[in-house]
Amino acid sequence: MENLLNILYIGRSTEGINELRSHTEVSVVHKSNTLEAVNYLKSGNKPDAVISEIYLSGGDGIEMHKWIRERPEFDRLAFILISYEFKDELFRTAFNQRIDDFFVLPLASAESIVGRIRFLVEYRNKYSLVSYVNTDNQDIKYSMPLSKRLFDLLVAFSALLVLSPILLIIVIAIRLESKGKVYYISKRVGREPFDFYKLRSMRVGADKELNKLAKDKNQYSINSLQSEIDFSKPCPVCAKLNNGKTCSPVLHIGPHNICDYWYTTQKREVAKSKSAFIKISDDPRITRVGKFIRNTSIDELPQLINVIKGDMSIVGNRPLPVYEAELLTRGALSKRFLAPAGITGLWQVELRGKGGVMSEEERMRLDNEYADHFIGDNYSFWYDLKLILRTVPALFQKDTV
Repeated sequence: MENLLNILYIGRSTEGINELRSHTEVSVVHKSNTLEAVNYLKSGNKPDAVISEIYLSGGDGIEMHKWIRERPEFDRLAFILISYEFKDELFRTAFNQRIDDFFVLPLASAESIVGRIRFLVEYRNKYSLVSYVNTDNQDIKYSMPLSKRLFDLLVAFSALLVLSPILLIIVIAIRLESKGKVYYISKRVGREPFDFYKLRSMRVGADKELNKLAKDKNQYSINSLQSEIDFSKPCPVCAKLNNGKTCSPVLHIGPHNICDYWYTTQKREVAKSKSAFIKISDDPRITRVGKFIRNTSIDELPQLINVIKGDMSIVGNRPLPVYEAELLTRGALSKRFLAPAGITGLWQVELRGKGGVMSEEERMRLDNEYADHFIGDNYSFWYDLKLILRTVPALFQKDTV
């Protein structure tokens, strides 16, 4: 049957299992404890939904839910917790753990249960934040090729030696134009978090203005997007129910009441609309000297120290601020972190030097593309050298981003 729901039931209640199996649109696999359920899922089986009793042999339903949610391959799997009696504390725990739904035995009619499960399955498939791509990241061991590391050290030491007079002049110019440190340190994430060095190109205290500017001038945000949940909009699912019933537990947020489904739906839409990357075009925080050193990429030279320390490579994927990296830690988006952080890389030479505006999706694609060239036996010194040569015309750019 084309629309058959595959359900994994974990527990010992024959009543709940029989009620589900009575429905013609459902196929039920029964496992009596967590060990059997885990082995079933590890064997490559991917049901549409899991219904788990709270009390299980070898664990409990909440622990089972946590195990499933820690694995991106089950991101689209709906999870329902059931109990033999309603307990307010248990219900709150399930709600705080973001369990999809909570039932109490005896279950309602098979028709209503299947309808609810089908809704949850469609919801998770439609609004899942990321698509899982099995890159077998756990089996990939990161190691810097010796030729790449030696090349990094040679280039970094040579460049610092040759460019030290220019650096001295720029340091003096920065100090004369504005008070404060001539360098800037921020936490960035490459393979690991590290202190990232740049020459200061903005006025002191510029970090405090980022949130306001990101709303209006983020290069990766094309449209003006709603940034808050609209509590005045009624839930379209609840509106179809009778007697004031709600499709999911009601949240009490400040003075507002909103069902969990409608709150989560709006929250996911807002999250999808927000850019993972932030680049401010024509940034008003930049000083006159800062504009020059950004246009010529001189502000990036202190990163040669990061290269010598081993935090970065000459070629790689740009290290990200923590607030950006947190959004790219699952599924296909995380592949970029399999490559080292770099001063220059594929996305810079592809569009930055051409004066084009790069979309968030395109930058992610290019970061992953470089990671593909770096993983395992795919690494090529000549590919890195080609990117370095292509970086030269990209050093002098019109936009101060």
